[in-house]
Amino acid sequence: MKKLLILILIIGLGVGGYFYLNQDNTPKKEVNKETKKVIALKDEDVKNSIFNKYYEEAIKVVDEMSTEEKVGQLFLVRYAYEDTEYLSNFNPGGYILFAKDFEDHTKESMRKELNKVNEKNKYPLILGVDEEGGFVTRVSRFKEFRSEKFKAPKDYYEEGGEILLKQTEEEKAKLLMNIGLNLNLAPVADVSTNENDFIYNRTFGRNAKETSELIKKMVKVANEINLNSCLKHFPGYGNNVDTHTGVAIDERSYESFKEKDFLPFEAGIKEGVPCVLIAHNVVKSMDSEYPASLSKKVIDELRNTLGFTGIVVTDDLAMEAVKAYVEDGKAATLAINAGNDMIITSDFVTMYKEVLKSVEDKDISIETINKAVIRIIAWKYSSGII
Repeated sequence: MKKLLILILIIGLGVGGYFYLNQDNTPKKEVNKETKKVIALKDEDVKNSIFNKYYEEAIKVVDEMSTEEKVGQLFLVRYAYEDTEYLSNFNPGGYILFAKDFEDHTKESMRKELNKVNEKNKYPLILGVDEEGGFVTRVSRFKEFRSEKFKAPKDYYEEGGEILLKQTEEEKAKLLMNIGLNLNLAPVADVSTNENDFIYNRTFGRNAKETSELIKKMVKVANEINLNSCLKHFPGYGNNVDTHTGVAIDERSYESFKEKDFLPFEAGIKEGVPCVLIAHNVVKSMDSEYPASLSKKVIDELRNTLGFTGIVVTDDLAMEAVKAYVEDGKAATLAINAGNDMIITSDFVTMYKEVLKSVEDKDISIETINKAVIRIIAWKYSSGII
C-alpha cells in the first residue's frame, strides 16, 4: 500500500511537471482598457481621414500617453520663450507666435530658439503664426526677415494676377519653414465685397466663386512646400464686428452660408487643407446659444456638410466674444465637446487644468480626447513634424 501511494505521488509530480514545463509562462501584458477604446477608433474614424496613412503610428504613440499628456496636446499656446521650460511639463501640442516674439531676432537666431523649445518637449510641437500679409504680419514686418512686409494676398493678385500671388505665397511658405515654423494660420477664406466690413481688408474682396478659386490655389502652394495652412474663419465672417473686443451676432440665413460663405472652405478642403479655424461669431441660423467655436452644431456643419476630416481649431478662447457666453470657466470643456481638436489660448495652464478635471469628472469622455489626440499626432506625422 505504501509503495502504491509513492508510485501515485511520483506519477502525479511527473504529470504536473510536464504541464508546467509545457505551458506558456511568459508574463502576460495586462490589457489596457483605454487602449481598446483608442484602437476601436481605427475603423470608425480612419477610413476617410486626410491623415489616414498615419493613424496606425499615431495610435501607437497615443497608446503610451498618460491622460495628462493627451490633454496637453489639445492646446496651441500663446508663445513666450521664457515660459516654455515650465510649460513643457504640460506637454502642449504647440505654440502660436506673435510679432513680439520675432523682434530683435534674425532668421538664424529664431530657428535656433525654436529648435531649443522643441528639444524641451517630449512630443514635437506645432509652431504656428498668423502671417496673412497686409494688415496681419507677424514675421515679415521685421527687416531681418524680409526687406518689406508681405502685402495682402488681395494686393498681389490685383497687381500681378495668379502668377504673382503664387510667387509670394511660395516665398512666404519657404520663409516660415526656414525659421522653424510649420503652420501658417492663413489663408483667410471669408467672403467680403463691402469695404466697410471689418474683415474686408483681409479677404480677396471678391465674390464667393472667385474667392474659392484663389483659396484653392493658396492651399495648393502651401501643400507643395509642405507648410501647414489653415482656413479661417469658419463658417464665414461676413460683415460682423471684431470678436477680439465684442460679441458678433450673425443674423444671416443658413441658405446664404451654403450658397456663399461655405464655398471657399469647400474649395480648400477639396485641395487638402489640413486645418480649419472656427470663428467666435454667434451664427443664429445654426446655433443661437453659443459662439461658433463652442457650437457642436456649427462644427458638425464643417464635418458633415463640408466633409472636413482634418484638424478643427478654435480662435483664441480668451477673446471677449467667448467670455460673454461662458461664465463658469468651462470654455475649453465646451470647445472640446463641441468637436474642436485643438484650442488656441493665452491662458493655457488654467484651461489645461479645467479640461483635465472635466475628463476626471467624466464631463469629457476619454473617447473624445483620444479621437482628437490621435488626429493631432497623425497630423504631426503627415507634416514630418514627428
